[in-house]
Amino acid sequence: MSRFWILAGAVTATAATLALALLLGAWGFDYRRFSQHEGRLQRVLQQEPTIGQVTAGLEDEGASVLAAPETAEAVEGVIVAHGGQRVGELQRKARRWGHLRVFQAADMLYFIFYDDESVVRDFTCVG
Repeated sequence: MSRFWILAGAVTATAATLALALLLGAWGFDYRRFSQHEGRLQRVLQQEPTIGQVTAGLEDEGASVLAAPETAEAVEGVIVAHGGQRVGELQRKARRWGHLRVFQAADMLYFIFYDDESVVRDFTCVG
């Protein structure tokens, strides 16, 4: 009977260790993926490009425009539809900048905000 408990304990410990390793690996991968996208857009933001330049650059890299809403109601609709857990942050930025373009870049959505002169001013990545 004691062999059974030793074997059951070993299997349980192994399964728990495997689950922890997979969980940490998935978290690390997501963190790295997200930070790469954030860093990329932060570097773009520092250059103060126009939305046309950003659109051309992202399309050259294979990203596509998912939405380019023109009215405040359309901006709100896009944010609610695609913002996920970051809806509140996106709504605050939309109120500040007013103009939005959303890009699908691999498995991320880039919400890029720009001003009346079409200069990029802020962004948010949503996974």
